[in-house]
Amino acid sequence: MSFSADVSSRDLVRTLRGGSARADDRMPESDVWKAWVELSRRGQPDANALFMAALRTLHQRRTIAGSTLATLDPDTEEHRLANDAILGELWKAYKKCVRNHRSGPAAEILKQIEARLET
Repeated sequence: MSFSADVSSRDLVRTLRGGSARADDRMPESDVWKAWVELSRRGQPDANALFMAALRTLHQRRTIAGSTLATLDPDTEEHRLANDAILGELWKAYKKCVRNHRSGPAAEILKQIEARLET
């Protein structure tokens, strides 16, 4: 899915609620991040809550043994899409943990992301 201005907010919310329906082997978290960035720019009031719910769901799926979620990360600069540099760096660290199958540290970073979004 392309996350440009021509994508409806409804489709972006659907991406956050249903996760990514990727057929390739790229991280579904990237779609969730990009949908959240676009919804935030549009001023969607529940963007942060939807974003965190989607991330928690994906993270929970990743902790299950034998998870088939992809770990390929072709967009290593997407953290720069955030208006908040600290949030962007947290996102970068989260993706690194996920790529390296380190779910414990990733869970701690998720908590930091959530706290950052609440401020």
